[in-house]
Amino acid sequence: MSSNLLSSGWSILFSISLAVLAPLAAQQPPKPVPAPRINPPGPGEVYVRAVHQEVEGPVRRLKGAAEIETPEVLLRADSIEYNERTGEAVAEGHVRFRNFVSGEELEAVRVEYNVREKTGKFYQVRGKAIAKVEPRRGLLITSNPFVFQGKWAERLKDRYILHHGFLTDCRLPKPIWTLRAPKFDIIPNDRALAYKSTFRIRGIPLLYAPVFYKSLKRQPRKSGFLTPNIGNSSRRGFMLGAGYYWAMSRSYDLAYRAQYFSQRGFAHHINARGRPTQGSEFDAYLYGVADRGRTIGGGRRLKASGFLATVTGKADLGRGFTSRWDINYLSSFLFRQEFTESFNEAVFSEVQSVGYVTRNWSHYGLDFVFRRIENFNSTREGDKIAIRKLPFVRFNMRDRQIHRKVLPVWVSLDTSFGLLRRNQPAFQTRKFVARTDLMPRVMTAIRWKGFHLVPAVAVRGTHWDSSWKDGKISGDGVVRTTGEFTLDFRLPSVARVFDGPQWLGDKVKHVIETRAGFRYVTGIHDFSRFILFDETDLLSNTNEIDYSITNRLYAKRAGLVHEVLTWDLWQARYLDPDFGGAVTPGRRNVLQSSLRLTGYAFLDGPRRYSPVISSLRVSPRPGWGITWRADYDPLRGRFSNSEIMADVRLRRKYFVSLGHSRIYSSPVLSPRANQIRGLVVVGQPNKRGWNAAFSAIYDFRQEVMRFATTQVTYNFGCCGISFQYRRFGFGTRQENQFRVAFAIANIGTFGTLKKQERLF
Repeated sequence: MSSNLLSSGWSILFSISLAVLAPLAAQQPPKPVPAPRINPPGPGEVYVRAVHQEVEGPVRRLKGAAEIETPEVLLRADSIEYNERTGEAVAEGHVRFRNFVSGEELEAVRVEYNVREKTGKFYQVRGKAIAKVEPRRGLLITSNPFVFQGKWAERLKDRYILHHGFLTDCRLPKPIWTLRAPKFDIIPNDRALAYKSTFRIRGIPLLYAPVFYKSLKRQPRKSGFLTPNIGNSSRRGFMLGAGYYWAMSRSYDLAYRAQYFSQRGFAHHINARGRPTQGSEFDAYLYGVADRGRTIGGGRRLKASGFLATVTGKADLGRGFTSRWDINYLSSFLFRQEFTESFNEAVFSEVQSVGYVTRNWSHYGLDFVFRRIENFNSTREGDKIAIRKLPFVRFNMRDRQIHRKVLPVWVSLDTSFGLLRRNQPAFQTRKFVARTDLMPRVMTAIRWKGFHLVPAVAVRGTHWDSSWKDGKISGDGVVRTTGEFTLDFRLPSVARVFDGPQWLGDKVKHVIETRAGFRYVTGIHDFSRFILFDETDLLSNTNEIDYSITNRLYAKRAGLVHEVLTWDLWQARYLDPDFGGAVTPGRRNVLQSSLRLTGYAFLDGPRRYSPVISSLRVSPRPGWGITWRADYDPLRGRFSNSEIMADVRLRRKYFVSLGHSRIYSSPVLSPRANQIRGLVVVGQPNKRGWNAAFSAIYDFRQEVMRFATTQVTYNFGCCGISFQYRRFGFGTRQENQFRVAFAIANIGTFGTLKKQERLF
């Protein structure tokens, strides 16, 4: 939590700047390690060196390359006056001071230092330090060192105080940004304070704080106020936010941020993290808004109050058991559409929660699962489908070879038991519907000269203690017993090598892979009685053949082989057109057989063949790529859906991505759609000068721009400024937003433009 919250905005700037002074905290180990030295002084010894020396009692006057060295420090200057009795040294002219213990290196016009007391004063002090930076997305990077200056500074044993100083990583003498303060109070590797500090751009004060505290420890944890933020929105009005971070202990922390929207009310963010044990951790997030509502005409207001909650975590329970969970809850889809900052999240109507405890050993696996799925049909209250599994237990035995002579034989077992529930506006089941499922399977394989034949036989039994009867949910149980036979047949690959064109490569290899499969399931005569919870309940009778062909094109250039083209085609033939009566004409039917081929529904009645599914991937050269996936339905004589995406990257600073998706299918199967999306980026995060990017999603059917983002950035080298405009246009959301952020090289970014919202 502290690395995310305390390193944002002002506090990130301040923390690094103070750490640089003596020295950079992020680069220091928990215990300082002396730098390598040749013949250093022993304990209590002081080496004195100079071109000329004058001795008057205990006083030595050193001139010309004068040096005083102790086990801890080295003082160099044009001239030094040193009192051996008191340990006082006064150095003048090109003074250099180096501390071998804590690592700082300083320059000054004059230094008064006591080698015994380890105290001193530095006049017209200055220094520099090179930060060790770990590149990450959104971080501006520069090779410039951090430079700091001050009128004077003093050292009090392990403590430094810098007076009237500033810090920057811009080039002098006219830095773009500086951090100035009349007083910096620093204890290396411990903590730093700045009083009445001001952040300036081109000399103009931008931010001010009476006192700033920053820990310089390796893993700092300190409670404190978070950086305030401001913004503006056409739908929410003026926004002002502030928060507090609480480091409860080394293992737990909590952050709270409140935001006020002038047109909508207050929003609240709560984030809690913890590590209860060495092998466990959790991260919980809660976001809610008490919405006053927006005016929709006629004196009415549309209120979208609500909240969302997320909890993720893991735990090592011992004895081979581990636990993972990803829990999500959304109070209403209207709240998400009104207040989310992500387009993908706003249009995604499903919320999933899952938690499980698992143990795997040898060929076996045991899972205890909790799962909840909500699909919101609209923004109306209660218009959703909710499916819950609590608890759900699964035991499986993975394929285990039990015979090796003549033919190999593998056996596997998959069993499960769960208490399930389904709620939706049209009906709801009992709170707990028990379902038991058992499926043993036997498989063998025949291989001969590149031919592969893999037959398998399975028996499956499933019991529900509730079912459909006379159009209603009843407490009558139902049993399903099925037999299944599958056969997978693969032919040897066919390949040929050609001399390639110059633009493609020296050699080109074309490979053709073919396969066919047969699947027969029988024993299901009452499909309409099953309550549908998941894919287990979608099993139906079938007698089908599926086949596919894959073309691959490889190019060899300068000894390197690259796959430039892959084209997959597959289809299925159904010898049982209505799948044992499971298909109802005139409605959308989804069965296991259709899901095995494509995620797009195509069964609105009995049929003898599926659409032809095509997947084409082309990459003629690094940085270029085209993917086209489409389903062609011979029954309707047209494509039922199509998705194409093309990406091009040139010289590391130009990137173009264009995509188009369209659904032509029958309205019974799915609503029609026709959208284009694109992203254009000119520049890169660390390129000096102007950088720009534009992203948009346009709906041809509605003739509206669903989402658009424009970002313009100018990088000075040591810092940069970004402006972003965003447009939401979907559902109840018609909103314009403006974001701005200021980036400090090697430090971070502060402002209203968050890292996850940036285009680059």
